[in-house]
Amino acid sequence: MTIQRSQEYLIALVKELLKYPKETEWLEFKLNKKDPEEIGEYISALSNSAAILGKTNAYLIWGIEDSSHTIVGTKFSPPTEKVGNEELESWLLRFLNPKINFRFWEILVDGKKVVVLEIEKAFRHPVQFKAQEFIRIGSYKKKLKDFREKERELWRLLDNIPFEKRIAADNLKEEEILQFIDYPTYFDLTKQPLPDARITILKSLQADDMISRTDAGTWGITNLGAILFAKKIENFSALKRKSIRIIQYSGNNKLDTIKEQESSKGYASDFEFLVSYINNLIPVNEVIEKATRKTVPLYPMLALRELLANAIIHQDFFVNGTGALVEVFKNRIEITNPGKPLVDTQRFLDSPPRSRNEILASFMRRIGFCEERGSGIDKVVYQTEIYQLPAPIFETSADNTHIVLFAPRSLNTMEKVDKIRACYLHSCLKYVLHEKMTNASLRERFGIEERNSATVSRIIKDALDANMIKIYDSNSSKKFIRYIPFWA
Repeated sequence: MTIQRSQEYLIALVKELLKYPKETEWLEFKLNKKDPEEIGEYISALSNSAAILGKTNAYLIWGIEDSSHTIVGTKFSPPTEKVGNEELESWLLRFLNPKINFRFWEILVDGKKVVVLEIEKAFRHPVQFKAQEFIRIGSYKKKLKDFREKERELWRLLDNIPFEKRIAADNLKEEEILQFIDYPTYFDLTKQPLPDARITILKSLQADDMISRTDAGTWGITNLGAILFAKKIENFSALKRKSIRIIQYSGNNKLDTIKEQESSKGYASDFEFLVSYINNLIPVNEVIEKATRKTVPLYPMLALRELLANAIIHQDFFVNGTGALVEVFKNRIEITNPGKPLVDTQRFLDSPPRSRNEILASFMRRIGFCEERGSGIDKVVYQTEIYQLPAPIFETSADNTHIVLFAPRSLNTMEKVDKIRACYLHSCLKYVLHEKMTNASLRERFGIEERNSATVSRIIKDALDANMIKIYDSNSSKKFIRYIPFWA
C-alpha cells in the first residue's frame, strides 16, 4: 500500500520528535548542512540504529536548532539538489545497499520551512553507503566495523526480526484501520465478542500484533495483520503477489486450464472459502455401504486442508513475486510454496518442526486452521493410508517446496518407486507413533489380503535394497520381523 504523508501528519510528526530532550541514535537535527556524502552516511547510520532500537523508521530533519530544538527553518531543498548531473535522491539510492526506502518531505512548521528525511529501518542486512556500514553511537555517526559489539547486536537482531512484525502500511487513522482490516472475522475466529468501541477493537488487534502505533501517534498495519485479515490483499503493494492461486486443469498436464481462482482477502479471512473451492473441484467416488450409496471425496479433505495451511505458514515471504499455488490435475493435486523447507523432506514426519514464520504459524494453530506443532504431516500421511492412496511426494524444486497428492491407483499400476516411498512413509508413521512396521501392517496399508503377503515382502525387500528402511530385530523369525526408517 502506498500511503502519502499529509502535511498534517508530517507537522504532527515533527512536533512529536521535538519533544525528545536530545538527539537519539535514530533521530538527527540539522540546519542547512547538505553534503551528499554525509547524508548517505547518515542514512546508513540512522537506519541501522533504528533496527537495533526497534524503531520502524529513523529521521534526519533540517531546519531545527539542535541544542534548543527551536524551529528556525532551512534553505535546503532536496528536489533542486544535484550531484553532478544526477538528482540527489537518485544518487543516494545508487550507493545504498540494500536499497531501503527513504523519502524527503518539505513542509512548513509554524511558518518556517522544514525538511524531513524519513528512513526505513534496516532489515535482513546492515545498510551500507558506498560499501561502508555506519552506526550511531549516542548522537555521533561512526563506522560500524569499529564497534564490534554493536555489529554483532545488529546482525543478531536483523536475523531475528520476523516478517510478521514488519509494517505493511502506516500513517493510518483509526477509521482507516477498520476500512482495510477484516476485524469482524478476526474477532469471530479468536472467539471474542465484537466490541462496540473502536478503541477496544484497535487495542485487541494491537495486542495480537496485527497493528501498531507509529512515531506520530497514528496507526500502522503489520504484515501479520495484512496477510491474515486484509479485506483486499491488493491494497498492500508488497503483499499482493502473495495471494493464493488455485488452478484446475482438464488433464494430467498444464496444456488446458479449466478455471483459475486467486484469493482476494487475507489468508485467515479467505481460508474456509479456499478449502471449499478446492473441495468443489475434486471428483467424488460412489461407494455402497450396507446397501446405501454415498459419495466420498477422491482425496481426504483433512489432508488437503493441512497441506494448504502448511503452504501458507512455511512459505518464504522474501521470495519476491510469488505465493502459494494449488494445481488440480486429473490424477493428482500439487501444492507449491516459495522457499525451501528448513528440514530435510525425508524427515518431515519425525524432525522437530521449524518455521520461518512462527508468529503466523502460532496464530493459524490458535484459530484451528492447522494441526498442533509437528503433527500436521503425520495426519496427511495417515489420511492417505486410510484412503489407500499412493504415498504423497515431498520434494524441493528450485526455491520452492513441492508436495504431490495422488488420486487412487491400484497397487498393480504403481511403479516400484511409488511402492518404496509408501513403504518408507509407513515405517516413518509407525515410528513416530512408537510402533514398528511389519509385513502385516504394510498389508493393511495397501489393502492386501494375508494370502498375498509375498507381494508385500517384495516391496519390503525393495525398500531395504534402496536403504530407505532397515530391520529392527534381525533375530526374530521372518514372519515377525519389524522394520524402522533408515535414520532411526
